[in-house]
Amino acid sequence: MSVNQDAFIEWIKNCAAVLKENKEYLTELDSAIGDADHGVNMDRGFSAVLTKLPEMEDKDIGTISKTVGMTLLSTVGGAGGPLYGTFFLQAGMKSAGKMELNLEDWAIAMRAALDGVVMRGKANLKDKTMVDALTPAVEVLENAVSDNVPMGQALKESASAAKEGMIATIPLVALKGRASYLGERSAGHQDPGCTSSYLILQAAADTWADK
Repeated sequence: MSVNQDAFIEWIKNCAAVLKENKEYLTELDSAIGDADHGVNMDRGFSAVLTKLPEMEDKDIGTISKTVGMTLLSTVGGAGGPLYGTFFLQAGMKSAGKMELNLEDWAIAMRAALDGVVMRGKANLKDKTMVDALTPAVEVLENAVSDNVPMGQALKESASAAKEGMIATIPLVALKGRASYLGERSAGHQDPGCTSSYLILQAAADTWADK
């Protein structure tokens, strides 16, 4: 199994749809420990991405991903813009020139995306950030490559790991970002950035796993 550029674009469209659908939920999560704008910001950014996709239909996956990243950088407010912009830019660099991705390609792209987010946000595991969803998800993908797990199964297991990482942020005290200003009061709340990361990876599984 592999993902071609048409399927990649379909994933981006589905990301936009699921983030729009969850806009109020993400904003509600962010109102508890942030600036109450994460859902609105992510919806605005991916709505802008949708306007770029018609000109991407004949482009390689790396170019598509980098275009998504640049668009998010310029349209998503708060910390989300630099972090998700970096996520897609770094993934795009590892996918440059590729018209399709196999599981190993996807794992390499997601590792680069995660490393970019860590470097940009200076966050570690259990700091209560999107890193807490992305790290276990990427580890599942890399293990799946080593174990020759089918791509569809790996995508589902990766999304499941991201969900577990997201839920695990609830009891944590935030050590990075706006939520860290609350100190102990940030405990008991699910991290909104972790949640949007899970939604994006779940969208990949929903879009590709059963193709």
